[in-house]
Amino acid sequence: MMTTVQMDSPWKCFSFFLIIFPLIFQLFSVTADTINVTQSIRDGETLVSSGGMFEMGFFSPGNSSNRYMGLWYNNLTVRTIVWVANREIPLTNTDGILRVINPGLLVLLNNTNGSTIWSSNASRSVQNPVAQLLDNGNIVVRDASDENPENFLWQSFDYPTDTYLPGMRFGKNLLTGLETYLLSWRSNDDPSPGEYSFHLDPTGFPQILLKRDESVQFRIGPWNGIRFSGTPNAREDPTYRLVFVMNENEVNYREYALDRSVISRFTISSSGVAQRWTWVDRIQGWVVYMNMPADICDTYGLCGAYGICNIGNSPSCGCLDRFVPRNPGDWVRADWSNGCLNASSGNGCLIWYEDLVDIRSLSTDGQDIYIRMASSEAENYNGSHGKDSELPLFHLSVIMKATDDFSMNNKLGEGGFGPGILEGGQEIAVKRLSKDSMQGLCEFKNEVIFIAKLQHRNLVRLLGFCIQGEENLLIYEYMPNKSLNVILFDQTKNKLLDWQTRFNIINGIARGLLYLHQDSRLRIIHRDLKASNILLDSDMNPKISDFGMARCFGGNETEAKTRRVVGTYGYMSPEYAVDGLFSVKSDVFSFGVLVLEIVSGRRNRGFSHTDNNLNLLGHAWTLYREGRTLDLVDPSLGDSSYFPEVLRSIHVGLLCVQQSPEDRPSMSSVVLMLGNEGAFPKAKQPGFFTERDVLGARSSSSTNAPNSTNEVTITMPEPR
Repeated sequence: MMTTVQMDSPWKCFSFFLIIFPLIFQLFSVTADTINVTQSIRDGETLVSSGGMFEMGFFSPGNSSNRYMGLWYNNLTVRTIVWVANREIPLTNTDGILRVINPGLLVLLNNTNGSTIWSSNASRSVQNPVAQLLDNGNIVVRDASDENPENFLWQSFDYPTDTYLPGMRFGKNLLTGLETYLLSWRSNDDPSPGEYSFHLDPTGFPQILLKRDESVQFRIGPWNGIRFSGTPNAREDPTYRLVFVMNENEVNYREYALDRSVISRFTISSSGVAQRWTWVDRIQGWVVYMNMPADICDTYGLCGAYGICNIGNSPSCGCLDRFVPRNPGDWVRADWSNGCLNASSGNGCLIWYEDLVDIRSLSTDGQDIYIRMASSEAENYNGSHGKDSELPLFHLSVIMKATDDFSMNNKLGEGGFGPGILEGGQEIAVKRLSKDSMQGLCEFKNEVIFIAKLQHRNLVRLLGFCIQGEENLLIYEYMPNKSLNVILFDQTKNKLLDWQTRFNIINGIARGLLYLHQDSRLRIIHRDLKASNILLDSDMNPKISDFGMARCFGGNETEAKTRRVVGTYGYMSPEYAVDGLFSVKSDVFSFGVLVLEIVSGRRNRGFSHTDNNLNLLGHAWTLYREGRTLDLVDPSLGDSSYFPEVLRSIHVGLLCVQQSPEDRPSMSSVVLMLGNEGAFPKAKQPGFFTERDVLGARSSSSTNAPNSTNEVTITMPEPR
């Protein structure tokens, strides 16, 4: 039997379509993974990643009616939020709208009043920005016309909320200062920032910290070159490929799923528990297979200084061997916070200083710990070699093999060998202490102690040391372009140094010196800054080296005096060479000499000119007074487009070499002046205006000078 349905009018059908279509359009209008400046996402619309893994749109958490723009897994039966845009400023209605606007920002607006609720930032301006949801859960803003689809202007992976997803960098960019870390929700109903955070701490040996506000609650680590030690549950997982990057640019940790079908995430809860989750199936849902902290021994510093926690013992806290409870009565009451005190006075190896806290005894996979005791006891165990260092101790056989038994073919200079190659393929340079040098051993220890505590992109990196038999060796990262003086003062090689390279070298030295004077853990006066102590990497970036003469200042100390002046004439400040006074301004003087040498391509020491009998400093100042500053410039630099930077550099150099230390700028001022045009103070007469000044001081004060033509040791009379 056939039934016929007759419509009264075709317009009724059309009217029905007009009513239904907007509802369908509202629900499904944005089904792609990308929006551009002409599109938007309104409440009820979503973006879905190309593989269907993730979905982005508006949601209300828990029992809250507030609306947030967030991201969740698209194909799971349980909506699991992994990222929130406006976590601090919720929408109280459904009038939110997400747009991409020029010059490349992703913005969340209240469509009622046009106010901005949340916005991304942009690393640069583009003409055709788009926002895209990737299938790894990363929301990115990029230039649609850029052929490189991974050249992002912004990405949500740099700004996670409480969830880590595979592929995300976790750590710190040392160049920009951007830290990627997890920050808990306040509650299940409120995604605003909570009390707990999860960080990769890049200082010293990197480790992962769980904090409640600023107080450490739990830690994983530190990184020992193989894994994060001390926490068996955080060992390498066969499900993931783990990548740890640590260099002068960044310190970060990443995980990549070996099987893309495995769905996992890592979270920090509002109650301060870090958890790793895996999706099993629709029946079991999410399964937690790692909790941190896992037990009482995971509580940071539970047993106090020199206490050790063993979950198999009762009570869990005890003292290290040869240590006893500091307050036995407290231990009876299970209060271990005051810790313990001393009762009697290679590879994967890490060294700590100050009090040892947060020690735990593990049944398996632990690491040996060696305790530095009183010297009388230490002689029976480790000896005293390298006791003040924080660096790996290399075996002599490893260095002999790397340098082909110190072959002369690998010799870089007096005391220097390289490039040596370790078994892992890393290139090294080796500084070998002369067996005949009496003062060298002190310098050797000084360099190990100081440079081990310093980390900056413009300081050479010390990889380790070797003390074995009569050999005392320092192992550095290899610098393929050797030292600045090798190139700068060679009339053929100096053509490799165009002005931009020279200016970058000047700025790099300035930043490294500023770090030593102001920003490092120690306040370091280098005391021997010169062209031969500036090493150049493969990209001609400068690295300050040789800390054998360095001194450390503490507290409010600004100046010191020594009877033993050791350094290089031509770079030493007058007050240091003549009176033994040194300060940060002594290094500033040396830096000024370097700047004038880099600009002119000539050495200060031994400089001569047909028109006068001045050294380089005096010649530069004379040209400056006569308005002929550009006559100082190295003739190999022909282009005039950079002359403003040249003039600025010469002016800064002359300010740095002024006779009086009080007139010289600080390195923080130097860095600012190099980077900014403007009116600078007028330079006064430099120290050692002629070569005779320093020669006179040398002949009248020196009593013990070594054979080196470059360096001299002056013993000053005792002050009265």
